Amino acid sequence: MSTMNLALVHAKYGLLETMRIPIAVISALAFPALALLFFVVPQEVVAANPLYATQAVISLSVFAVMSNSLFSFGLTISEDREKPWDPYLRTLPGSGVSRVLGYVFSIGMMGLVAILPVIVIGKLFTAAEASVSGVLLGLVALAVSALPFMLIGVCIGYSMPSKAAIAVVQIVMFSFAFAGGLFLPPIMFAPWLDTLSTFFPSRQARELVIWAVQGGELHPWVWIGILVWIAGTAALALFLFRRDEGRRFR
Repeated sequence: MSTMNLALVHAKYGLLETMRIPIAVISALAFPALALLFFVVPQEVVAANPLYATQAVISLSVFAVMSNSLFSFGLTISEDREKPWDPYLRTLPGSGVSRVLGYVFSIGMMGLVAILPVIVIGKLFTAAEASVSGVLLGLVALAVSALPFMLIGVCIGYSMPSKAAIAVVQIVMFSFAFAGGLFLPPIMFAPWLDTLSTFFPSRQARELVIWAVQGGELHPWVWIGILVWIAGTAALALFLFRRDEGRRFR
């Protein structure tokens, strides 16, 4: 069986395992949507302005994908490493790449599902607007910008036990959310914080998706930053994967 076919099998059973715990699905869907409903919709200055409302929906969509990626990769991998099933899977002929791709497919699907309530609430209760092509380009930009968060989750999962991973994921998630302008728009930041936030993948993801949906200028630090984060976290994730394999299977 090819690597891609094995990855699809891993993704299928990963989704089935997630569906067996409904609260995991509900929490992934609820938090970003509730944040939009309670913190954006009541603010008429934002909700009634098409530009601001659309950017708010985009920001919380990025947050939904980011939180899903960090939690799912960080916690799933760290918990799997503590189960006897994980060492057994590593003794099988299939490559580790197929398992990682399986995580990407299954968790990526959950990320897409997580943004649906945000889009629906934004459409029904705010003046957010976007063309069909803008929405499609925005989804592509979301998928690309999610890669650093997935890889950070992989790094967390392969570097620490599940109890520590929970705390680290929460710290990373909320730090990225606030510093990246996902809860408060960067226009409200002090100049020094606005400059600092441009180095965070969450800010880069926000600006990339806004550009894809609304158009305008794409600053070089956005796509350069995303590429640097992808390259750096991919190298670190590969190192941690091989280190974990060497520690437990040599």
